Amino acid sequence: MIPSETGPVLRADNVDVVRDGNRLLRSISVTVQQGEHWALLGANGAGKSTLLDLLGAVKHPTRGVVEVLGHRLGRVDVRELRSYLGHVNPRHALESGLSVRQLVLTGATNTIELVPRWAPTPEQEARADRLIELMGMGGKRDLRWPNLSQGERGRALIARALMPSPRLVLLDEPATGLDLAAREQLLSSLDTLRREHPSLATVLVTHHLEELPASTTHALLLREGECMASGPVDEVLTTDQVSKCFDHPVLITRAGGRWSARAAV
Repeated sequence: MIPSETGPVLRADNVDVVRDGNRLLRSISVTVQQGEHWALLGANGAGKSTLLDLLGAVKHPTRGVVEVLGHRLGRVDVRELRSYLGHVNPRHALESGLSVRQLVLTGATNTIELVPRWAPTPEQEARADRLIELMGMGGKRDLRWPNLSQGERGRALIARALMPSPRLVLLDEPATGLDLAAREQLLSSLDTLRREHPSLATVLVTHHLEELPASTTHALLLREGECMASGPVDEVLTTDQVSKCFDHPVLITRAGGRWSARAAV
């Protein structure tokens, strides 16, 4: 299977997801083009993770069409398709004490641990080193996973996700559990990544506007499984629409490319 190099990176058309009689998503449609950087926002339980699972070819819709890299779910080997995606999950299930460099190299085999008797090529080693530098981890490539801070783990996992040169990277609440400094380092790294790879598309899930990089181009607001608004970020992340999405009056401001929200007086 060869991913399509043309057309949308992702397309969901009138998608429903029903599990155990509960409708988790209702009539969701979204198209992500090459070079776009989407944010999925909503309160806890809004359906963000469910939608991300569809876009990452982890789950199938109950109704509707989902196409990932030009291939329709239900008509493609999703295990092979997922090997062309970068997926960053801060709850990465690594149990051994791999170094940062070893962790990043597992992205070449799409495995959690290093594959026994597998040896990276010189080109793969060089790519891992470049990605580690790109994410600001050059001085920490030999540090072991148990000794990394949460922020360092997040940046290492993004480098790992980039090893197979994906056209799409999915980020599932990458700033979860980070303190202020670590969050800012992570978001700066994401902005750098997007500048260095202009054709890359990304989808980032969060429920905090402060966790959005300045390079975000589009947004989708979810509330109770339904799309409240979708499109260019400055048209979607407005005081009125975010207040409706979270069912609470908030004032949205943007300064220096970054967003903040506070309770409306």
